[in-house]
Amino acid sequence: MKSTTYPTYSAVHANGTARMALYLQDAHPIREGMEFARYAEQRGFEAVWQAESRLVREATVPMAAFASVTTNLKVGSGVVDCWSRNPARLAATFSTLDDLAPGRVLLGIGAWWDPLAKKVGIDRAKPLRAMREIVTAVRALLNNETVTMNGEFVHLDGVELDYVYQERRPKNVPIYIGATGMQMMELTGEIADGVVLNYLVSPEYNTKAIEALGVGAAKSGRSLDNIDRPQLVVCSVHEDRKTALDMARLMVTQYLGQQPHIMKASGVPQSLLDKVGSVLTWPATHEQVVAASKHVPDEIVQMLTASGTPADARAQVTHYLRNGATCPILYPLGDVRAMIDAFADWRPFQ
Repeated sequence: MKSTTYPTYSAVHANGTARMALYLQDAHPIREGMEFARYAEQRGFEAVWQAESRLVREATVPMAAFASVTTNLKVGSGVVDCWSRNPARLAATFSTLDDLAPGRVLLGIGAWWDPLAKKVGIDRAKPLRAMREIVTAVRALLNNETVTMNGEFVHLDGVELDYVYQERRPKNVPIYIGATGMQMMELTGEIADGVVLNYLVSPEYNTKAIEALGVGAAKSGRSLDNIDRPQLVVCSVHEDRKTALDMARLMVTQYLGQQPHIMKASGVPQSLLDKVGSVLTWPATHEQVVAASKHVPDEIVQMLTASGTPADARAQVTHYLRNGATCPILYPLGDVRAMIDAFADWRPFQ
């Protein structure tokens, strides 16, 4: 029987510099994001990931924009949800992106979150079953296979990406699952090329996550080193430490109120979650976030983000690397170029 060779992933390049990536949501116009992507590539970053978690900006249009102004930078979705796109259309979309940037496209997909999903009419029942079926189908379609599947969530009858004018070839689009819970983490280790580890979690949270990934990887005959593990990290860099912490505090507060499942996974006290939740609604106003932020102490901000002076931020990111992450995906608060500069050519273990 022919043995299968799997790729292996490390947190550093051969010369000791860290793998680095940039994360963009909707804080900047897309054209400004294009300039950030170009600058990140110039400074040695390997990827830019575009968010699609909220109903503000979908991911694939900015991804195409970033890919069009770079030559080597990978572009990823961080992450699209698994519910709102038919898997055949999802595969066609990422095949189209691969036409623009061959070998540079990363498909990050997640199970979304409530209350947002429920508010738009999506019932997130059986997310593990849905993710397994969807990832399996999308991977096969991108691999130039004809797919028939009659599952609970995926129904395809002899479907393929029906190229007419293009070269008919498998598309090299790795699939990453944005997982938070341990069951989804284990599934990720079993079926995905990588995981997009969440932000606003403590480095210690990663210990459980990495263990679950390893269990899943073993089910498919792989080791943990065969699973790429980029991690979103909120990063607030400023020469004045207090200014950096205050910028990050508002972000932390918003997520304490709106995504408490992530906060609980990181060990944030329930008493703090209750205090913040009593002030915030969904969607929260800026005034509510400011009011609730007064309950959030510095130590929580420092636990959940890489914030402070450039040296402070690098030290915290090192904790994530030592706890299993392979590539920090830095979510900038404040000056984006200053943050990129703080991590360009960084050697974390020297």
